[in-house]
Amino acid sequence: MMAAMLEREVKLRFDSPEAARAAVRGAGASPLRGRRLQADVLLDTTEGSLRDRRCALRVRVESEQSLVTFKGPVQPSRTKVRHEIETLVGDAPLLLRILEELGFRVWFRYEKYREEFQLPGVVVAVDETPVGAFVELEGSDHGIDAAARALGLGPEHYLIDSYRSLFVQHCQRHGRPATDMLFDRS
Repeated sequence: MMAAMLEREVKLRFDSPEAARAAVRGAGASPLRGRRLQADVLLDTTEGSLRDRRCALRVRVESEQSLVTFKGPVQPSRTKVRHEIETLVGDAPLLLRILEELGFRVWFRYEKYREEFQLPGVVVAVDETPVGAFVELEGSDHGIDAAARALGLGPEHYLIDSYRSLFVQHCQRHGRPATDMLFDRS
């Protein structure tokens, strides 16, 4: 499976994963995929050539599958819009080794628990992260707006920041260094 598309999404902050799930279920969303841990890594060259171009290269590992994704620069819009190319990967650790041999290095790791639902024209993800609970809406502008309204929120609540940016902001507010966004396993 490979997909090249224009990704359009927003995040909405919720007080807790339970509040997010209740809002999503209350909006009438249908379950798509159950809750699972996603372990993501962002890669770049030592020189930071992808970040300089405002692009991202991500390898995602989850229980059922692994993916490699290239994301182009964010385009000006009230939602987060960028070109995305993504495909399944048979062996993520081997792919990471190949990418390292090609000069890429992991520069940020992050984790989240994700559960996915469907509303008309929108995939709705409930994300539990080390820095809070979010609902991510991905689809058309019209679908995103309708889904946000069904959740009781509007465009003034849209977050278009990446999880990396949200993590950095969180660390700055709490006076902590922004290393990797991982769950505490102690």
